[in-house]
Parts: sequence; structure tokens; C-alpha cells
Amino acid sequence: MTTHYPDRWNLDEIFLGGTSSAALQEKIMATKEALDQFQQKLETTSTDVLTASKIKALIDEEATLEKALTQASVFVQMCHDANTSDPHATVVKGQVMTLYAQLQKQDNLVTKQLVALTEAEWDSLIKDPILKPIAFRLNERRQIGRRLLSDKEEALIADLNNDGLSGWSSVYDTIVSTMTIPFTGPDGETTALSVGQAMNRMHADADPNVRQQLFNNWEDAWTKQAPILTDVLNHLDGYRITLQARHAYNDHLEEPLEYNRMSAATLAAMWKAVDQAKQPFVDFLMKKAELLGKEQLGWEDVDAPLTLSKAKATTFSFDEACAFILKHFENFGPKLTGFTKHALEAGWVEAEDRDQKRPGGYCTSLPEDDQSRIFMTFTGSTSDTSTLAHELGHAFHSHVLTDQPYPNQQYAMNVAETASTFAEMIIADATVKAATSDQEKLMLLNTKLEGAVAMFMNIHARFLFEDQFYQARQKGVVAEETLNQMMEAAQKQAFGDALSHYHPHFWASKLHFFIDDVPFYNFPYTFGFLFSLGIYSKYAEQPDGFEDTYIALLKDTGAMTVEDLAKKHLDVDLTDVNFWANGIQLMVNDVKQFITLANQLKK
Repeated sequence: MTTHYPDRWNLDEIFLGGTSSAALQEKIMATKEALDQFQQKLETTSTDVLTASKIKALIDEEATLEKALTQASVFVQMCHDANTSDPHATVVKGQVMTLYAQLQKQDNLVTKQLVALTEAEWDSLIKDPILKPIAFRLNERRQIGRRLLSDKEEALIADLNNDGLSGWSSVYDTIVSTMTIPFTGPDGETTALSVGQAMNRMHADADPNVRQQLFNNWEDAWTKQAPILTDVLNHLDGYRITLQARHAYNDHLEEPLEYNRMSAATLAAMWKAVDQAKQPFVDFLMKKAELLGKEQLGWEDVDAPLTLSKAKATTFSFDEACAFILKHFENFGPKLTGFTKHALEAGWVEAEDRDQKRPGGYCTSLPEDDQSRIFMTFTGSTSDTSTLAHELGHAFHSHVLTDQPYPNQQYAMNVAETASTFAEMIIADATVKAATSDQEKLMLLNTKLEGAVAMFMNIHARFLFEDQFYQARQKGVVAEETLNQMMEAAQKQAFGDALSHYHPHFWASKLHFFIDDVPFYNFPYTFGFLFSLGIYSKYAEQPDGFEDTYIALLKDTGAMTVEDLAKKHLDVDLTDVNFWANGIQLMVNDVKQFITLANQLKK
């Protein structure tokens, strides 16, 4: 008998009543009072001599305030994502954003106290046993703190941020929540799909006519919104460019590299390895086109399921997907399995396929509860099952860090994709091995390789576009037509000109370009994917007891640079192109298997 797992998350246990919750308002008011008290403390103790114990007390109080605001913010975001028509969500988001601005100003005051210490004073303090566990994070904070402007200027920036970065990002969310995509079914009836529903069906429907219709309607819908979104993107990143210049960043990539704790040499080595390995994935796309009866794939066909006459596409109910994931996580280790079982049974996953949900999927954390929550729309495909495993990997990563000092739990986005991709690889390999025929194996390899195409082609296109856009934006506002040209040129370069047509308004449709808190949101995915492949190859070589080694690596992700992390746990150099090429080769081997099976089926 199949165990039943809830496919709607339980939010009432956090704050009963959604965004209109009285308990949520009490939380917000209590946090505001705590912030005011912290402000008074900082004003009265700013001239005190800093000791290790005083620094630790300040860090701990900051952590308590940040956890409280994150708890409220994440809750409101989850409510809104699960019901984009929620009329109250934006109002409460505004309340929380105002408090975040206050905390940011206070963080700056604390940071400036750290920066003001002499090197001799700092070296003495950082060696104290009280601070030693968070020494890396404190050193990092002091280094970044040297970029800060005057207290008044930083306070003004924090206040303006609500109507700057955060404000423009919020406008994007509002626009998307009001959009619908028309779809006319075989009965001639036209329905209005949410953006999330349209995107899922456009990529997952086996009927090429359905995919083509949805892509045309999708492109039309974003074209109508493009004049507004052109303004949003220009103002969002123009604002960021201004802030970067005032904080002494030399170019637009310096801040995201600093945030991701990686060097420009590592980024360059990664993209060089990807560039050198394009051809096998172009070959995959051409072979897939042949199997689908096309001369070339269109943009909407890249993730299309293979439908072979002698095999049915593997599908799962949500309960079956959960059971499949648990079964194969058991082969890896009991800690990952036990955590996953608890998360699924406790209603931490929002997976129901319904309207009024935002598109995409993610994992987010509720730090006061030491919980993670997963958002996605599950439609039954193997791809959705892999997505569920991916997000559960994220959740496990956060889970193993709960016993670490709070500053060390703040890992960057590039390593955040490590645990998620590793979990996804376990399930992708398992689905291929479980295939009962060559036809089914071919379809599953297709699903697996779609992930590689996303990382090496789609995300590469996003990086190429964004890099060019930032350069152009420094010279002035970039017009919609130019954005479209940049996007299509980037897609052609990244996909090796393998597609029959492209998606010029992809820049408008992709949420990642409009996220306010992390610049260059995209390249960390490719980093995490390839870094995870390196870890996965180590696991394949020696699986016994690997779970503990893996957890040890995850625990260090918030406390060192990625180069040091890789050297310590994998004994590899991330600035060496060969490391990245070796990871890509694992996926090239899947391409070779895919093409061999496809050619055999033709005989």
C-alpha cells in the first residue's frame, strides 16, 4: 500500500490565518520593538571598547533579529506564491521590508565598529576561542565593511532600497501575478492559464502543436508586458550599478563573485570548460529533433518529453514520486533518508497542480523553526520528480547546518546548488537504471540530459546576456529591441545555433533577472551542478560511508571560499579547467549512450 504524502504545505502551524494573521502582526510589532531596543544599545555602546564577548553578543542579537524577520518574510512570500491573488501579501511584505532596512542600518553600524579596529586589535580578538568558530565570516564581514560609506549615506541607501532594488523587484512580481496565457484546446474552448501552468505545459506536453501554440502565446504575452518590464529591468540594474560604483566595485562581476566567495579565475575556468564541450550537447539536441520528427528543435521543444511508439513515458503520482525518492536516498545514507521522510510527512512541500500559483520551484528556510519548505507544481513527470529531489537536497543542506553558528549557516548560492544537484543526480541515475526497456531508458536519459542542457546552454545564455546588458546599461538605458537582440544572440551562441527559433523575450519571462538581493543569479547554478558532479564521482568511486564525508563538506560551505572548500574536501583546484571538464565528461557519456540507443532503435 502506497503511503500518502500531503501535496499542500501546512502554513497554519507557522502563523494561523495567512497574511491576515493576527499572530503575524504581533510578530512584526515585537520584532520592530526589538529592533528599536537594539538601536538604543548600539547608540549607547558605540564608543565602548570592543571585546570578544561584546562582539559575540552583538552577533547573537543580530542573528535573533534576522531570524525573526526572515521567519515573517518567508511566510508572507510562501502565502503569496501559493496564491498570487492574495490581496494582503504586498502590504505585509512592505512592512517587513521596512524592518529589514532598519536592521541593515544596524548591521552597518556593527560592521563599522569592526572595521575601526586596528589590525593588531583585530588579530588579537579573532584568535579568542569565543570568536574562532566564526572567524572566517567575521573577517569576510570586516573586509566587505571597508566598502561602506558614511553612516548617513548607508542609512539613506537602506531606506531607499524599499523603493529601489526591492521596489522594482516587487513590481515584477505584481505584473506576473496579473498575467494569463490563453490556450485553445482540441474542443475549441479557450482557457486562461496562469504563467506557471502555461510554462509547465509548454515544456512538458507531448503534443508539438500544443507546445507551439503555447510558445507563440507565451511570447505574445511577454511582448505586451515588455515595455513595462524594460523599464523595470533598466531601473533595477541601473540602481544596482550605481550602488556598486559608490561601494568601490571595479566591475559588475566583482560583487556577485564576492557574494559567492569565488574568484574570477574559477568562473573563467568553468565557462571555458563549458565552451569547449558544446558539440556533444548540440549533437544531443539534433538527435532529439530527429526522434521528434523535426529538422531542428524550437525553443519550446528543448525540454519536450520523448514519445516513442513502443514505450510509455514514465510518470508518477506525487505519492509514488515521494516513495521512489525515499527508496533511492536509502542507498546513499540513513541521515538523508530520515530527514526526507520527515519533511514529506510533515507537509513541508507545496506541490499541488492548481491555478493562482507562481511558476517555478524553490526551497526556503524558516530559521526560527529549523524548518525548510519546498514550493513547486507537480504534474507527474520524471522531471518533476527530479525537481522534488533537487529541492529536498536544498532542505537537507540547511538541515545539517542547524548545529553550526548562525553566521556559518549563510552559505552562498553557488554551493547552495551542490546538495540539490547531488540529490537530483541520485534520482536521475536511479530512474535510468530502473528502465525496463531501451526505449524507456532513452526517454529517461533525455530527461537527465535536459538538466545538462539547462546548465551548459540555457544558463550560459543567461550569463552572456546579463554580462552584455550590464556593460550596455553603464552607458545608458537599454531599449527593448536591444534587449531582445542581446538575448537572442546569447541563446544562439550558448546553444551552438542548434535551434530553429529562439525566445527573444526570455529576459522578460525569467524571474531570475529581476531578483533584488543577488546580482547575477544564474551562473551559480552551473557552478553547483558541476561541483556536485565532482562530488558525485567521488561517491561513485567509494560509496561506503560517503554520507558522513558529504555532510562534513556541506557543514563547511558557509565558512570558507569555494576554492578552499574544494581543496579541503576534494583535493582539487577550481581554477583548473580540467576539473570542470571532468565533470562535464560524465554528462557527455550520457550523450553517447543516448545517441547509441537512438541509432539502435532506427535499425
